[in-house]
Amino acid sequence: MGPAVARARLGELLVDRGLVRPSDVQNALAIQATNGEPIGLNLVRLGALSEAQLLEVLSEQLGLPVLASEDGPAPDAILSFLAEIGSPLDWWASRNAVAWREPGPDGAAASPGRILCAALQPLDLSLTERIAQATDDAVAMLLAPRALIDALLGDLTDQTAAPVDLVGGVGADATRLRELAQEAPVIDFVNGVFAEALSRRASDVHVEPYEDRFLVRMRIDGVLHTARSAPRANFDAVASRIKLLSGMDIGERRLPQDGRQSIRVSGQEVDLRVSSLPCSWGESLVLRLLGKTSRLPLLSELGVGPDQEASLLSLSEQPNGVLLITGPTGSGKTTTIYRLLTHLNDGQRKIITVEDPVELDLPGVIQVRVRSEIGLTFAAGLRSILRQDPDVIMVGEIRDPETARIAVQSALTGHLVISTVHTNSALAAVPRLLDLGIEDYLLADVLRGVAGQRLVRRLCTTCNAPSSEDEIERHEAALTPAVRARVAREPANWREPRGCPKCGQTGFRGRVGLYEIAPATQRMTAGLRTRADEDALTAIAREDGFMSFAEDGFIKARRGETTLAEVYRVARAGED
Repeated sequence: MGPAVARARLGELLVDRGLVRPSDVQNALAIQATNGEPIGLNLVRLGALSEAQLLEVLSEQLGLPVLASEDGPAPDAILSFLAEIGSPLDWWASRNAVAWREPGPDGAAASPGRILCAALQPLDLSLTERIAQATDDAVAMLLAPRALIDALLGDLTDQTAAPVDLVGGVGADATRLRELAQEAPVIDFVNGVFAEALSRRASDVHVEPYEDRFLVRMRIDGVLHTARSAPRANFDAVASRIKLLSGMDIGERRLPQDGRQSIRVSGQEVDLRVSSLPCSWGESLVLRLLGKTSRLPLLSELGVGPDQEASLLSLSEQPNGVLLITGPTGSGKTTTIYRLLTHLNDGQRKIITVEDPVELDLPGVIQVRVRSEIGLTFAAGLRSILRQDPDVIMVGEIRDPETARIAVQSALTGHLVISTVHTNSALAAVPRLLDLGIEDYLLADVLRGVAGQRLVRRLCTTCNAPSSEDEIERHEAALTPAVRARVAREPANWREPRGCPKCGQTGFRGRVGLYEIAPATQRMTAGLRTRADEDALTAIAREDGFMSFAEDGFIKARRGETTLAEVYRVARAGED
């Protein structure tokens, strides 16, 4: 390995490829002088690049292959080899490495000369020396990602009942927790969670403590998946690290807290938002990582059909009134509004938003962040916005009577107000505003339309397969008359999920929106004046072509974008 290492320094290679900045290398070298660890690991800890990028360059520099997750050894193979050489598991865990004999074609051990060792630091001579003490067989070194090493050691821990802790026993002392939160194993664990969440496109990360272990679960395409498990003894240090990064008080563990901070992960600038909630075995933490360079998708990419897009854009171009986007938390309402604001931002309109938080910077739009702790609420911000001569006002959420009243007054005085309401359907926004104290005649005067949305998982384009004839018959029989009339001239393209490495064996990758759009027609306005209920308003909207979430989902499933099972999971609750 000597000649391979001498070809070029790692820092120079990374800078030449544009993966890190020269200042990042200098910072990593300064840290290396303190902790003595390789520059690559320190660059990952700084968030300058991802572990995957580091492994790719290291593999080329050292001439060593990277061990893939699917090629990892069975725990029994590792335990058997450690027993053969008389080496304790704790020693290997302390060096973040595992070793095993490669099995032969028939499953038996191969010739004595084939030993594999996977490690975070394959140049650590103590690894080969430890094996050489027991056998003269040659050792083939492999690079391995930290998550794989942690998973293998975790499996071994479960089998041997000998905890492999990140930091050993952890007490409740805040000073000690602060010290542990700055130690390399804890930093590496948390950074690894952040990097994995970004690479897997997770919208939220849940860190949940239980009696003996704590779990890290990630919400990917709307569904939670368990990503990691670790001993409960490590939880307090990990939680303290996350709280420090988000600007929270690590000494306060009895009350809920919220924190946010801008951090650097895998070379990306990321906004970190954290919520903590005291529970039986510690604090439940939920994290959201928002990339600052996220591209705003087009309406068509969100799942809005051509007719729906024309209707939405027409509603957003009204000179005044209220346009509401409804849906549950995390259904993409803000993204849809951002796209509408981008459409309106033609340089001739003054557009101001008041949001909690500002999730994406929109050039040419004045964006105000809510800060309730100093009195800058949605209502207070909206009152101040009216003195800024706006044409279009975006209110992040109408959640209280005061905000609702000011929004309606703003619309009455010639402004277009776009906002969100948390309801289960588009037309449920009407009784919601009435419940907030808006008079029916005022609502009839200002409401221009309501649009609801939800998200279903999109079929993986790599592994989806055509439905069978029996499945197609069942799917076609499930369509409503309205959907059949809409898709009469379209060929059916029912597809089913299969699973592949690209989608994590789920059969789905990404999400697509389901939409309900109801413009405020003359008949709708008349219904509002008579305080018609949601069912009556829905019947009126259907006369003008309104389609429910489920019906929009049926159309997307028939086109091969998702499945009927997904539509039923998300959109059929409470519908006929």
